Amino acid sequence: MPMKTLITALLLSAATVTASHAAPVDQYGYKLPPSMQSKKKAKKAPVKKAAPAVDYTGEFVNFGDWKEVRAFLDDIATRDGFDRAELTTLINQVRYVDAAVQLVKPAPPGKPKNWQAYSKLMIDPVRTDAGIKFWNDNAEALNRAESLYGVPAEIIVGIIGIETVYGRNTGRFRVLDAITTLAFSYPEAPQRRERMEFFRGELEATLLFARQSGTDPLSLKGSFAGALGMPQFMPSSLMKYAVDFDGNGKIDLLNSPTDAIGSVAAFLAAHGWQRELGGPPVYAATVSPNHAWDSLLNQGLAAKYRIGELSAAGVTSATPAPDQLYGLVDLQNGAEPTEYWLANANFFAITQYNRSYFYAMSVVELGRTVRLARGAAAITPATSTGASGM
Repeated sequence: MPMKTLITALLLSAATVTASHAAPVDQYGYKLPPSMQSKKKAKKAPVKKAAPAVDYTGEFVNFGDWKEVRAFLDDIATRDGFDRAELTTLINQVRYVDAAVQLVKPAPPGKPKNWQAYSKLMIDPVRTDAGIKFWNDNAEALNRAESLYGVPAEIIVGIIGIETVYGRNTGRFRVLDAITTLAFSYPEAPQRRERMEFFRGELEATLLFARQSGTDPLSLKGSFAGALGMPQFMPSSLMKYAVDFDGNGKIDLLNSPTDAIGSVAAFLAAHGWQRELGGPPVYAATVSPNHAWDSLLNQGLAAKYRIGELSAAGVTSATPAPDQLYGLVDLQNGAEPTEYWLANANFFAITQYNRSYFYAMSVVELGRTVRLARGAAAITPATSTGASGM
């Protein structure tokens, strides 16, 4: 083969490879889900060993001797009517969990945020396939939750998928160990005192929930921060927002997908989800090079700006966005260009579940990916043949 022809062939081959790695997007700027892109042969996953009952070895530190612990127990015994001697017996069985302390420490400075890397971890074929099955198995509950609370099924599916892969990874920390450790031994941080107060409230809520439900508080398992069940509700959220959506007389976020679905929808409705907004929670945006829009960033977890204000600052949507209030969301991609999105009030309702743009966007993307993949799977060859024969 002549050298010029060989070089041309190599360049064309490289261009083809590059194009195959560029994920196409739809009219709103979302990447198309994996099911609608070219597939690569998946590697066979290695066989995993069975997970241990808990994710740590707790250390006995005799919390009952700590002055602040004793004062806390005195307080809730008076306020909530707990038996003080029983609280002492209980706290003497609680263990200190260093793993929880290490896991709540902030990430070391200097490492750039990368939305594309994050999204690849959170929106993958495992979650997509599990999401299709979860949706199919619980379609009635999802439809009922959407009708009652106004929260689309795909958003509920997105949250439960991101949180626990539909109940597969609900956590193996004893909730009482993790929360007590963080309530009284939170690591050094700018808001250490406030965080300890938060976890003391969660400890009280854990004990109240256990008493109300007739559950041994030491039997509760969850995340390193004490979050429980398929939707990973903190104990106080469980007490305030969880619902008995299957109507069996008890709330079970661990074993009842129906309760989990209804509770997620109830939480979002209570935190600002607006059914009347309709459409997607975010729209892909472009920003002008003059940076007049800089002042619109980091203005809290709320939609504050009209389309006219955004446009005047040099922010436009890839497709016409409805005349609603929006916030300007920046999703950083390390050394690659930052993505910008217009986010409405429903996007910011999701951030009340987890105060992170990355988290909220992953919920939106996963829910949408599962919806599209589920729809594609429903188009069977028989259906296609029937349609073409009409």
